Amino acid sequence: MSLGDVAGLIAAIAFVALVGFLALPLIKLGRVLDAATQSVKDITAHTVPVLDEATTTVATTNAQLVKVDTVTTSAAEISQNVSALTALVSATVGGPLIKVAAFTYGVREALAGLAGKVRG
Repeated sequence: MSLGDVAGLIAAIAFVALVGFLALPLIKLGRVLDAATQSVKDITAHTVPVLDEATTTVATTNAQLVKVDTVTTSAAEISQNVSALTALVSATVGGPLIKVAAFTYGVREALAGLAGKVRG
């Protein structure tokens, strides 16, 4: 065996050792990537139902808000109608009622004045 053959053999052994040394971290990195891929799959599997449920909840909430808006609009209309009715009743009954009260007061005063003249 010549010196060149020994040097080639040493270089080949060193190269195999280097490849083996570098292969171990690559194998570990592959396992880490596999674990990360599995974690992403698990998270996706758990997140999709939650997102579906959130979508359903938002849709239901929007439907309820439409109903509340309808009720609020109806309550505002009723309030306006009651206000208009109150103004109408006040205008219709209030004026004559004030006149009747004034007339009654005048009659009482007149009767009191007559009663005072009859006594005195």
